[in-house]
Amino acid sequence: MAERTSALTDEIRALIGVTGERVEASLWGIEREDLRRFTQAIMDPDPRYWDEAFAKTTKFGGIVTPPIYCTYLSRKTPPGADDPITRAFRENPNSDGIGGVDGDRRGALPPIPTDLKRIMNAGNEIELCKYPTLGDRIFSQARIADIKERAGRDGSPMLFITTETIYTNQDGEVLCILRASTLRR
Repeated sequence: MAERTSALTDEIRALIGVTGERVEASLWGIEREDLRRFTQAIMDPDPRYWDEAFAKTTKFGGIVTPPIYCTYLSRKTPPGADDPITRAFRENPNSDGIGGVDGDRRGALPPIPTDLKRIMNAGNEIELCKYPTLGDRIFSQARIADIKERAGRDGSPMLFITTETIYTNQDGEVLCILRASTLRR
């Protein structure tokens, strides 16, 4: 039986701990209309996200966002900018909508130099520290937290890549930490 070559090279291992630039996640901050549309899209009727009178009676003292809201802010394309997802599909009609997109964003992490091209979501975890509120400006900074190698059932190599993105407000207070894992095959 031939010895399998490791997909976790020294070059890839050296990326663990690499941190991207801290960037503002949205050009507009937390706005009431976007918050309304988001809560409708996720079908969460909690009045603390939209009812000012009710929200003032809660321990938060005003309108707050759902815990996952700030992780979606950076997905909005600024007016006039080329949409990276549309471009990815134009360049490759078989695109999975992930590959070739992330590296174009401000604050993006470097690509993983591997021949393993299939990318699958391996899970997300959000640690909530503080709810964002209307008017907050949200910043994000990502880092490659870990990369592990596993063998598939057929013996083929797989890489599990975990990134950690910290979201803060304009005062530097940590709002949440998103840990996202992907699998490369």
